[in-house]
Amino acid sequence: MSHDLILVLLIVNNLAALWLSCYGLNAYWLVWRRHRGTNHIPPTLAEWPLVTVQLPIYNEYYVAQRLLMAIAALDYPQERLQIQVLDDSTDQTQFLLQDMVTTLNDEGFQVQYLHRQTRKGYKAGALAEGTYQASGEFIAIFDADFLPSSPWLKETLPHFQDPRTGAVQTRWGHINTDYSLLTRLQALGIDGHFNVEQQARSRNHYFLNFNGTAGIWRKQAILEGGNWQSDTLAEDMDLSYRVQLQGWRLQYVNEVVAPAELPVAINAYKLQQSRWAKGSIQCARKLLGPVFWSRRPLLQKIQALLHLTGYAVHPLMVVILLLSWPLLTVAWVPHHPLSIVWGTLMVPATFGPPLLYATAQRDLHPKSWIKQLSTVVLLAVLGTGISLSNTRAVFSALFNPTSTFRRTPKFDIRNRSDRWQDKRYVLTLDPVTFSELFLCWYAFQAASLAWELHAYGVLPFLLLYLFGYGYVGGLTLYQQWQQYHQSFTASRV
Repeated sequence: MSHDLILVLLIVNNLAALWLSCYGLNAYWLVWRRHRGTNHIPPTLAEWPLVTVQLPIYNEYYVAQRLLMAIAALDYPQERLQIQVLDDSTDQTQFLLQDMVTTLNDEGFQVQYLHRQTRKGYKAGALAEGTYQASGEFIAIFDADFLPSSPWLKETLPHFQDPRTGAVQTRWGHINTDYSLLTRLQALGIDGHFNVEQQARSRNHYFLNFNGTAGIWRKQAILEGGNWQSDTLAEDMDLSYRVQLQGWRLQYVNEVVAPAELPVAINAYKLQQSRWAKGSIQCARKLLGPVFWSRRPLLQKIQALLHLTGYAVHPLMVVILLLSWPLLTVAWVPHHPLSIVWGTLMVPATFGPPLLYATAQRDLHPKSWIKQLSTVVLLAVLGTGISLSNTRAVFSALFNPTSTFRRTPKFDIRNRSDRWQDKRYVLTLDPVTFSELFLCWYAFQAASLAWELHAYGVLPFLLLYLFGYGYVGGLTLYQQWQQYHQSFTASRV
């Protein structure tokens, strides 16, 4: 390998590390800013407004009735509440919902059942059609896996007393955190996103995204923002930015919580993350121009850039791993300036997110957060392990304009004894799993070489790749075997 090629690889490696470090440094910034700004607690409303609750549903056989029962149990005047069941289902879910809608209407509820023959626009299309028919001044949205508490509406609506508030997002809770290590790690990640990232963005007037569910919109803001659009897989982020560019404000309320079911299958989790990754990069392509041409302060534009392109960390991580072995083989110089820069930049990129997640646990669970520190480390392992799957999604967003919405399967899993492997909607093996296992082997080879060369500063990062891809790829194969075993056993009974 020529000297010039080695120099090019070193430069690419360090540029990737520099880019990656920007996101790590921003984690420190958001931790510091999460309690800055105002947190005005509004008084209770004297008169409750007319509210429409939209429930976008597609083939949710196990959780659709559970959701509708939770909405019917909301502590809110029936005459001021309209429920829209936006059902695109093609299986028995639609018959379950139709029966329940009939029962609720007989009990005095105002329930509108909208069933589309085609899924044009997917979730965004269903929401857009429902919005035009919504009678409420405010529109609350819940995905099928959520279980809002009875006072949720009355706790959230008072935050709209500012007439320029276009939407209010509440925090996601979890109903099955302790089901497995995978669900515990997901809960940590979601807690960090809401308690630190969303809170910091809201309090400092950065661009804030509605998270697709467990929030309320002002109908006027939706329509002025151009209504729901389906040209990205992140219709929630897309509308959020368009509405804010129109002058509306979005708020996040950390004190109001809506529990939800976490994905229990690693394939479902990877599918969810891939959809979010592709959708956010699609939004970056669509919205970064209008954001930077707007009159927003420079800091808000920088935060929008880091926010919309956040999933770029995954291809950067893959690039750094792939370059590690050839650079160690032909160009490892412990005191080379570029190598020193790489090591220096990787530290904040690596430790910024764990600090963010640990801070969220300290804020949410001040008496027990110390016990979560070991799990926070494992969350970094999971985040590294899904980087290849998300890298594929990022490149798909950049080079493939088509967007097929694939929902995350839910199985009504709450307790450790619950089983999902033999239920409908389980996903088949994703071929990317074998590439993840290959990268696990690749990281092992690079780590072994680093050990031989006494390049100990590189080892922690390579071990993170090794365990990350090993965990995600191994768990995927193990759960696939569980599905096969359950199906085989059931077929013989």
